[in-house]
This record gives sequence, C-alpha cells and structure tokens, in this order.
Amino acid sequence: MNGFGYTLRYFVTDLAAMILFFIIVLATGNIYLATGIGIGFGLLQLAWCLARKVPVGMLQWTSLGLVVVFGGATLLTHDPRFIMVKPTIVHAVIGATMLKRGWMSRYAPPEVRDVAKPLMDRFGYVWAGLMFFIAALNLAVMLLADQATWAKVNLFADPLLIVGLFVIQNAYMRSKAASHHYEGETPAA
Repeated sequence: MNGFGYTLRYFVTDLAAMILFFIIVLATGNIYLATGIGIGFGLLQLAWCLARKVPVGMLQWTSLGLVVVFGGATLLTHDPRFIMVKPTIVHAVIGATMLKRGWMSRYAPPEVRDVAKPLMDRFGYVWAGLMFFIAALNLAVMLLADQATWAKVNLFADPLLIVGLFVIQNAYMRSKAASHHYEGETPAA
C-alpha cells in the first residue's frame, strides 16, 4: 500500500466514530440519532480492536471520548451554542493529543518510520498548531458571525486547511526522502 493510502486508512479508522457522527448529523439533521450511532459505532470499533489485540491509536481513543462526552452533553443541553462551540473543543483536544511526541508514527508506512522520525515529530507539532488555530477560528466565527457563516467555515475552511497541511507535509517529506536517497547513493565506478 502506498504512503498516502496507508496514512489515510489509519487516520480514517481512528476518527471513524467522529466522522460517522458528523455525516449522520448532516444527512439527517437528527443529533440524537447521530449521537447514538456515533457512540455505538465507537464502542463496537473499540471492542473489535481489543478482541483482536490490535493497538488502539491515540486519536481513536480521543475520537471515541469526544463522541461520548460531547454527544452526552448535546443530549442533555439541547442548546445550539454547545453544538457550535463543539468544533473548538474538539480541535483543541485533538491539538493537545497531537502534542505527544511520536503520535504520527502510526500513520507512516513501516519503511519510513525510523528514517523520518525526527521530521515526523516536528510535523506532529505543526499539526497540533493547526488544530489550535482551527479551534480559535471556530470560536471567533461563532462569536462574530451568523450561523450560516459558521456552518460554511466548518464545512469548507477547516477541511481545506487540514488537506493543505497534509499536501505540504507529504510533498516536503517526499522531497526530503528523495534527497536523502540521492545523497546516500554512490556514483558508479
């Protein structure tokens, strides 16, 4: 499996409960249905991993915790401001999780892990910074703009920022790997 597919597989798996939650909210508009399915899916996914003795990634634990905690709070408050502030809290928690050195190793193909570890650690901190920026952006838009603008920012700006950093990181790491490979070669005699 190529590097992009390898990374995407683990990233989507780790965030599956949260992704499913948002998809169901967008598709049905039913926060209660989305909450129940998101929590149930996250718990089933965790049980499946534990039963198969597959390591559970930090983002997967974080995703499940966020779905359970914020889903429960959503059910209790029935307050749209809570739903609007949730992306701020989610991105801040994910950013804090990303401050742990080595979190990116899970998302790199095995042949890249040892060679690129220092670079991956630095990019891990860049990712944490992006999550904190998105958290602050959501809070500012929530407080200063209308709900339609808030929804557009969350639907378009946040994913574009994340995809943009992913593309930048991928291009940078590929260029570093190529130059490392080139420097390591010896000219033919």
